[in-house]
Amino acid sequence: MDKTASFQSFDDVSDAATCAPRLAALRAELAKRGLDGFVVPHSDEYQSEYLPACNERLAWLTAFTGSAGAAVVLKDKAAVFADGRYTVQVRQQTDTKLFDPRDLVEEGPNAWLETNAAKGAKIGFDPWVHSAASADALRMSVERAGATLVPVDGNPIDTVWQGRPAAPTAKAVPHAMNLAGESAESKRTRIAEDVKKLGADAAIVSMADSICWLLNMRGGDTPHTPFVLSYAILSSDGSVDLFMDGRKSSPELLKHFGNAVRVREPGEFNAALDALKGKTVVADANMTAAAAFMRLHAAGATIKRGVDPCQLPKACKNPVEIEGARKAHVRDGAALTKFLAWMAREAPNGELTEIEAAKTLEGYRRKEGSLTDLSFDSISGAAPHAALPHYRVTTSSNRKINKNEIYLIDSGGQYPDGTTDVTRTMIVGTPTAEMKDRFTRVLKGHIALATIRFPEGTTGAALDAHARKPLWDVGCDYDHGTGHGVGSYLSVHEGPQNISKRPVLQSLKPGMICSNEPGYYKEGEYGIRIENLIVVTEAKPVPGGDPQRKFMNFETITLAPIDSDLIEASLLTEDERAWFNAYHKRVRETLSPLVDDETRAWLEKATKAI
Repeated sequence: MDKTASFQSFDDVSDAATCAPRLAALRAELAKRGLDGFVVPHSDEYQSEYLPACNERLAWLTAFTGSAGAAVVLKDKAAVFADGRYTVQVRQQTDTKLFDPRDLVEEGPNAWLETNAAKGAKIGFDPWVHSAASADALRMSVERAGATLVPVDGNPIDTVWQGRPAAPTAKAVPHAMNLAGESAESKRTRIAEDVKKLGADAAIVSMADSICWLLNMRGGDTPHTPFVLSYAILSSDGSVDLFMDGRKSSPELLKHFGNAVRVREPGEFNAALDALKGKTVVADANMTAAAAFMRLHAAGATIKRGVDPCQLPKACKNPVEIEGARKAHVRDGAALTKFLAWMAREAPNGELTEIEAAKTLEGYRRKEGSLTDLSFDSISGAAPHAALPHYRVTTSSNRKINKNEIYLIDSGGQYPDGTTDVTRTMIVGTPTAEMKDRFTRVLKGHIALATIRFPEGTTGAALDAHARKPLWDVGCDYDHGTGHGVGSYLSVHEGPQNISKRPVLQSLKPGMICSNEPGYYKEGEYGIRIENLIVVTEAKPVPGGDPQRKFMNFETITLAPIDSDLIEASLLTEDERAWFNAYHKRVRETLSPLVDDETRAWLEKATKAI
């Protein structure tokens, strides 16, 4: 699939001035339907994180463009919800006279409705864009307020959204065996056996990454993520009914699928759910639309609530996928190193802008030759913008990178053999003592996670504090997770694992790829984050250790220099210093043959032992 013509846009995609007429139009439509309110999640019928333009309903209504959030509209008030990554951004983008910015995690739409929904009110929701579990929780909150939750037939935003973009129809293509490492037939058979063991006749699979992994296909329906938006029903005999717009198909794809995969139009999905009458069906309540659950219940199917059967097998990469990720990171690291060398030459002149820097890095990645797209819009922020963890530079927010300022670039690439995500923070000029202290503490946390050994069965939540402790020691912290899962030429954010304060039941298993990205943000001044990707591997036994216990550790696969000018070396222990120097030696030896002479000379200095 060739997507090299798709470059990151820096246009302003939100305008708070649109909020008033759009909110008025939605309220008028709700009144027509006899509804007193409506809930708008940042989601779509596929429960996606990254949405095609036609499904960006939250952004259309509120002008808030974050990747997580929600809004609630009542007759006389409205609220927009964002998490700690977007606290500043949501206030900058939306009309706060119309939408009260609230905390998505601490309060969320459910708690807000308990307080603000009037008794007897009818609160609408689109059951296709809420998972079954979120709909259940929403219903309980609405009923506690004395109101009623009402499913709508057809999203009211779609009715009033003039000029709504068309649904995507990018071609779906096979993902080759030399990249996938396992045939689709093998995966279908393997997962079907798991479905059988649960005593079920079929499983509903609606997450795009699960379907793409299961069928070894990739597409272009969502920004920067090679997804094919579709639904699938996996039968216990290993066959699959795939509900996908026929315009995405091709003879090549059908040959790849074989006879055991039946491609059907999305409009047939409801009838297929009805046909499961009397059958036992596995469905993930956290990842499947409430509408699908409602349809299955009405049809008389028995629903077994369980996890998406593809999620864990997909997360545990096979040796071919892991080796592909290593190779992709080498090429990506060479491109990033060329960019860092360029920044070291050009940034001190004081003329570079955030957009120019992001465009230059994208250019270096594209010159590498195998890039199909960025893995997300690059976060290119200087000084106060670096303090916004998910800042998105636009033509109106773009600023110069000035002397003695911190610049942060969080970026990644989609390569057929792997997905990358890396953050580097650099100083242009001379850092303050506080900047060096905070950067070094972030580095200490990064090293602590990179080097930790942990017993089998450990979750990411149990490791999270190790990355935060150096900051906690001086009364600081950061409001995002320390690590998220990463796909194999799939989503840059992948479950079921993560490393954060948020408790998760899923333990870290060999083959999982995670990010390691502690940070520190001083609002209005600067931000710091150091991010590498790490692979869970089985650790070698320790002499004298308990032979009955299996331990894990991490292999760092991202390769790019870390700015030594921001390090206060006196804060590092000897072990930390040894890790840092060994990492830089590996970066230098691996990347030097892949870069030009000018970059190579800079790399020698940038990776000098401290």
